[in-house]
Formats: sequence, C-alpha cells, structure tokens
Amino acid sequence: MIFHVPYYVNPKVSSGSHLRPIKMLNAFKSIGYKVDCVMGYGVTRREQIKKIKKNIKTGVKYDFVYSESSTTPTLLTEKHHFPLFPFLDFNFLRFCKKNQIKIGLFYRDIYWKFKEGKEGLSLLKRAILRLFYKFDLWQYKRLVDILYLPSRKMYSFIPFRFKKKIKALPPGVDRKNFLSNKSSDPISFIYVGGLGPFYDLNMFFKTIAKFKDLNFRLCTRAEDWKNNRIYYEKYLNNSIEIFHKNSNELEEDFLRSDIAVLFTKPIDYSQFAMPTKLFEYISYKKPIIAVRAIATGDFVEKNNIGWVIDYDENELYNLIKNLKNSKNEIKKKIKNIEKIIPQNTWEVRAVDVKNDLCNITDLEI
Repeated sequence: MIFHVPYYVNPKVSSGSHLRPIKMLNAFKSIGYKVDCVMGYGVTRREQIKKIKKNIKTGVKYDFVYSESSTTPTLLTEKHHFPLFPFLDFNFLRFCKKNQIKIGLFYRDIYWKFKEGKEGLSLLKRAILRLFYKFDLWQYKRLVDILYLPSRKMYSFIPFRFKKKIKALPPGVDRKNFLSNKSSDPISFIYVGGLGPFYDLNMFFKTIAKFKDLNFRLCTRAEDWKNNRIYYEKYLNNSIEIFHKNSNELEEDFLRSDIAVLFTKPIDYSQFAMPTKLFEYISYKKPIIAVRAIATGDFVEKNNIGWVIDYDENELYNLIKNLKNSKNEIKKKIKNIEKIIPQNTWEVRAVDVKNDLCNITDLEI
C-alpha cells in the first residue's frame, strides 16, 4: 500500500495532526502491509514519488493509497508556507488513479469554516486561505474514492457535495497494560489537550474550584497555557495542577487519575469533532465526563463509558458531587471501556480502510 501525508510529521509534537499519521502508519504495518510512504517536506516527497512511480511502471501492485490531509492547505505545507510544489501531490494521486489504485483520504478538520479558526487573521489572509482550502476539496472531489471524516456529522459542513463514498474514521485506541486503576480518595480528574476557542474549559474550572477536596490535573502545551491563562487563573487553587508533557510521558499521570474530562464549551465545530484525546482517555481506561448532543458526547453515551450531561453549571456541580461517593459507578464505566477497546484500536481502523478500499463496490454512500 501507499501511505501519503503531504507534510512533515514530527513525532515529538503531541497534536493529533502529528500523532494520528504515525499511529495509522504503524497500524497498517501491524496488520501485515508493506508500506511505501510519501511524507515529509516537498523535496523528500518528490523523491519518494519517483520511486513509487518506477515501482508501478515495473509491475509492483499496490492495493490502495491511504492519505491524510494537512491542517494547512496542501500547497502551503512547506516550512515557509510558499507553494513551491503546487502540482506534486495531486498529480501523484492522479497518476495512482490512472493506474487503477483506489484512494482513501482522511479529511482532518475544517477549522477554516468557523469564526474561532479565523481569529488573528486579516481579511486578506482569510480569503487566500479559503481559496487554497477549497482547492484541496475540489481535488478530493475529483480524485478520492472514499473521503474519511472524524465523524459523519462533519459532512454537512463541507461546501462541496461528493458523489463518492463518505465514511467516519475516528482516531483509534492504543492497547495499554495497566496493573491497576486509581480508586483511593480523593477523586482525581484529568484533562489532556489543547486550550483555546475550540477547547474552552472555563465552566469546568469554575465548577471544580468549588470542591477543595478533589484534584484536577490539566496537561496542555506551555504556549496554550500562556495564551489562555488569563481566563483560568482566577479559579486556581491547591487542588488544581497545570503541567506540560508529551503524550508518551503521561502514564503516571493517568494512573493517578480517576476520571477524564471532555467537558468543553460546545460550538459548531464540536458537533462533529472526534479529538484524539477521547481515544487516549479510553486507552488509559478512564471514564469520561462529556457534553450532550455533540459527537464526543454521542460516543460516550452510546458506549456507556462515562457521564453525558447538558452544558450546564448546576448539572456539572451535581454530577461531580455525586461522583465523590460513587466508586462502584466508576468501576462499572471502566468495565464498559474494557469491552469496547478491542473494536476501536488503530489496527481495527487500518483493517476498516483495507476492507473499504479493496471492496469499494460493496460500500454505500
């Protein structure tokens, strides 16, 4: 198979746009595929493409191409964001299509459609970026056999209609071997991820600060905390800890926690977003507090792996108050998490892609 990512993936960066491609790449290898990659900056991708084209011309058979989009428009993924390789990636996908190789592409996000994703940008920059993003979508419409999305709900926000297949392909779970889960007093909550307009934790901070006998630990990027600290510092007390670590350094922190937090302010983007952190929580077997009527809340509620409530301060306060004395309820949620892990690993996601693209005529839109 061919694994295509039109940008440099940094394994040291903990955001989903860098974590997910690595997880998917390793999952394809794990299920037995020999994987030829096209990823990195333009010069590197150009050399990789030359080798793959040579392989195809000399008779090498590839089952499919799996691609993941960049958060930045494809033409602007160089360090300096100048479009030095404007035809490289889409011409390669067109070459694959001409050679009857099916193409599946994961469209990561659509931040640019929302006001929160436009903050700090001039009108000119917004207009230029919008053109580049729409150019990507136009190319996908022409070239891609299956468009994968974080959740099916995202499709209604895409400004193009696709005649090909649309499928959900959320993040996956890493299998982790835990010897124990924390259950001693006091109950401890953990949040891992970004802060900002897309992930507003203000109500949770305000509410948890009322409980002096509980612990809340928040892991976010130092830059995110610096930029958003002003909104949260009034709630800080000895029970709230802010720290900064990479995702591969968090095992001890999760072991010290009982419940994971996804109680962020719902915005239009939240309706379909399926952040990597949701599945990271599941991999550590942590029950989740989520918001009702958005994609993450739907997943938590459907699988009964946490508590889903309206975005309401009183409801949140009452839930936390009840959880203080509900150790058995927490254990029940952990058992439910253990049941769904085998169906939600990264390897399962890779097998789904394989089955989809190798049997594409059997799918329904």
